[in-house]
Amino acid sequence: MHARLVRSAAAVAVAAAGTLTWAPAASAEPAEPTPSASAAPAETPAPNAGSVEITTQDTAEDALPGAAFLLLDSAGQEAGRGQSDAQGKVIFPDLAPGIYRLKQTASGSPLHEVVADQDVIVTPGATTRLTITDPFKAAKILLQVKDDKTGKLLPGATVNIGTGTSMLLTLTTGPKGTATGELPVSRRKTQFWVTETRAPAGYDLYKPTSTFTAGPGAPVTVTVTNTKTAADPGSSPSQKPTDQPTDAPPGPSTPGKGNGESTPAAEGSGSSVADPSPDGTGTPVGNTTPKVPTGSLAHTGADATPWMIGGAAALIAAGGAALAVTRRRATDESTGNTES
Repeated sequence: MHARLVRSAAAVAVAAAGTLTWAPAASAEPAEPTPSASAAPAETPAPNAGSVEITTQDTAEDALPGAAFLLLDSAGQEAGRGQSDAQGKVIFPDLAPGIYRLKQTASGSPLHEVVADQDVIVTPGATTRLTITDPFKAAKILLQVKDDKTGKLLPGATVNIGTGTSMLLTLTTGPKGTATGELPVSRRKTQFWVTETRAPAGYDLYKPTSTFTAGPGAPVTVTVTNTKTAADPGSSPSQKPTDQPTDAPPGPSTPGKGNGESTPAAEGSGSSVADPSPDGTGTPVGNTTPKVPTGSLAHTGADATPWMIGGAAALIAAGGAALAVTRRRATDESTGNTES
């Protein structure tokens, strides 16, 4: 009786649907439940998984939040990425043991540089801890060397720049009188010293040591001034003494010497007249009277002509007086003889 009712109900349903297709009756057995998505088993961590913990800081050991990192597995596939928190930390958990490549993509600060890529080894069941120290950006240095009076830029000057006891940079000004370079800095404000080791041509060396302050990535202009080297008043060519005599009186030509060679024979000069004989025997050849130089005598401090004239006159006068005395004595003697 129950089966008949079921078949009748199925026939009525088909007729109502307007189709002749047979529809099997529903089974009285309970249907199996369909598994839901929430019931799917969750991914379990790899057996003996490890992790990587990174701490970021700068050279002054201050934490760097916002530093971004990318972790790649041995096949070059991304295994994780993240940014450091306020304490400068970032963690990559549940990593299969192996070798990973760590890339820093940002420092999180406009004052810092990122570090180079490096390998990280993850060991089973352990945490690998790394400290990443981001360096400060280098300071940009512009060196100018100027004339202290005119402000003209001077090429060819060399300076050393350093901090503490360390010399960090050497710069030489080019044709425009300037030079540029980069200085590594270890903190937000660093004091440096600058010393000139070579002055520009024609200028004195700037001996004092100057100091300046520079920050990470900031441009700084360093100026050194030089004073022109003072001219030596005694170094003028017109004032230099010379050993060569000028305007020397010409002397008589000496046989046997080349053109222009002569031996002076001025009186009172102490020079001896060269032997005019060809065989050196003293026998004169031709005119033996030496030529008196025309012009002035060798300079002795005074003109000798008046003294020579005065001396000759005195000799003549003395000779006349002696002659007169001699004649008078002879007359007296002859007169005495006559009387006797």
